Amino acid sequence: MEDPRLSAVPPLHLKLPKRALRRLQEVGIYCRTEVRMEYQQSAKRYVVHGTESGGAIRELGRYVTFAGPEGEPLEQLHPVDSLGANGVHAVVVAQVLIKVDMFRYGRTYQLLLSKHQPSESSNGKRPGLVSNEIFRGMDGYLGLELSGKDKDKAGTVIPEFYSRSGERLEVPAQFQAVAQAITLAVWCPSCVHSHYLMSCSTAPVVR
Repeated sequence: MEDPRLSAVPPLHLKLPKRALRRLQEVGIYCRTEVRMEYQQSAKRYVVHGTESGGAIRELGRYVTFAGPEGEPLEQLHPVDSLGANGVHAVVVAQVLIKVDMFRYGRTYQLLLSKHQPSESSNGKRPGLVSNEIFRGMDGYLGLELSGKDKDKAGTVIPEFYSRSGERLEVPAQFQAVAQAITLAVWCPSCVHSHYLMSCSTAPVVR
């Protein structure tokens, strides 16, 4: 049974200062952070819908991507063509989504991993969307420039995060790969492609 103290409606988001949100808008970095529940008529089940999006300039970056319950890459439902870079890249639909949301300013990072899935339904009622926090890292640091002199390390590193008391906070092992991918994504200038979702087949299947 889910611990009710971990549930949140609406779904969890990074808590960024208004100045950061305004700066992202000014430089044209656009992220769809929301997830929503949808009903599949053919399979007669509820699923969760998310959108991989974001990008970077040298100064800052933000990116949202998704993984399966064990951190595995998911097949995108379909790609999305945007009018500009650093916007929407692909749509994903699954019974359970792990949302990975990262913001970078300079070499300082914020990271949130959260799990989203329909609740158990009863008496034919529409279930709710259950959202649980898995990991939250604030003011993490990575002293590398992954779009410049340190490009050889891109996709293999993540920032270091600490608690308020100075204890190291570890991203759960199964989510290390997606954390490495999104760390690269928030350094990807004029981003126009997915960093973790797999390309869709000719007949996408919800996993």
